[in-house]
Amino acid sequence: MKRLLLLGLAGFVTTAVVACGGKPQPATAPTPQAANTDSIAAAEKARQDSAAAAEAAARAAEEADRAARQRTADSLAALGRTTDAVRTLLATMTHFDFDKSNIRSEDASILDQKIGILQTNAAVHIRIAGHCDERGSDEYNLALGNRRATSAKQYLVNHGIDAGRIETQSYGKERPLDPGHTEEAWAKNRRDEFEITGGGDVLKQP
Repeated sequence: MKRLLLLGLAGFVTTAVVACGGKPQPATAPTPQAANTDSIAAAEKARQDSAAAAEAAARAAEEADRAARQRTADSLAALGRTTDAVRTLLATMTHFDFDKSNIRSEDASILDQKIGILQTNAAVHIRIAGHCDERGSDEYNLALGNRRATSAKQYLVNHGIDAGRIETQSYGKERPLDPGHTEEAWAKNRRDEFEITGGGDVLKQP
């Protein structure tokens, strides 16, 4: 009987030792499902990062294109303003005293501006049309208008402009600016008009 008790006690102690001690249990390895979830998350983040980078690049390209278009538009607008300004200067009329065809000092400065423009824009050709007021015969005013146009042309030629770039024409008293019959109207009508006949699409300032 005593022997049976000792054997039982020994078995109990052995069971307790096994339950309380022994080797530590190994860490649980990640399941295949958890590993797959991590891979999917990493792939999704990479996709989102790639999409964000592509979107940023597209925005940058769009902004660069917009800026380039704006620069082109600004350049064309500036060029248009320059051309209009030069064309206006070339079209500025000169005027004459009654029954005269000589260039007055105040009109010489207007012609000097035209010289600078014609020198800078070598492809430009112009026509000078001489006009008169209503007094005098048609024949006389046609001749006077021609002398006025020729006088302006000669001034330009004397300052270095090729005569082949300048045409002249006379309208006499046929095309008055002011139809009135006063000194003021007549003063307006005694004039030379200047018209670009070629090479005036794009004009540069002197």
